[in-house]
Amino acid sequence: MEVDHWEALASDWAEHNPQVLWRAHSDAVNLRLLQRWLPRSGVRRILKTDLFDEAFGNGLMPPLVAAASGVYGIDVSTGVVAAAGRREPRLRSVRSDVRRLPFADGAFDVVVSISTLDHFRERSDIDGSLAEIHRTLRLGGRLILTLDNALNPVVALRNAIPFSPLRRVGLVPYFVGATYGPRGLSEALSATGFRLLARTATLHCPRVLAVPLASLVHKRGGDRGRARLARFLLGFERCVRLPTRYVTGHFVAVLAEKA
Repeated sequence: MEVDHWEALASDWAEHNPQVLWRAHSDAVNLRLLQRWLPRSGVRRILKTDLFDEAFGNGLMPPLVAAASGVYGIDVSTGVVAAAGRREPRLRSVRSDVRRLPFADGAFDVVVSISTLDHFRERSDIDGSLAEIHRTLRLGGRLILTLDNALNPVVALRNAIPFSPLRRVGLVPYFVGATYGPRGLSEALSATGFRLLARTATLHCPRVLAVPLASLVHKRGGDRGRARLARFLLGFERCVRLPTRYVTGHFVAVLAEKA
């Protein structure tokens, strides 16, 4: 995950890639996950492992600041850190790489990592990040994590194609990298010292169609059209009840505990 790439992206994202409705949908899906999995008590400090959501969308701060006395966030981009800090003054943001966290052992009760670790070139970087997260969690602390789902055929096809042509045609606006499927992620967590508590799949609408549709409706649909699209997209999350959830889900999501 090259820092220069994310700095350049942050400098012009809001102007050239706003994706307002799509990002609102993504935030809504992740907020549902947090509502299910965030501990109800005993939380002092929470760490969020990137701040892109908070810099350029509604973000996930409301349930985090409600759950903990201190919410910390990191990002490799100074632009993202600054933008997120302006939008959410209760956030204690730091420029940092998740593979080298600037926090003491056992500093956090909860770590929230939403599609952060799937932007590295190698799985070894994912594993190293999991080790750092494990180190900075207290014993019994919780990790809520999502990654691109390698079992989803669209994700698998996208990852088989070099990034440059995908970016040139506008299909993938930022670098996406190595990831795991449900079983591989569970094994990586276990190898790091986590105990898996729950696993599911999220974001089931066909992203390649939903993103341009959301952009069109945002420009031309009016308030009523935008509200209808938001309900329509969230309806796809009912696919989580089906046996095919790990084929349709763009992300694999896990709740794990530091053992």
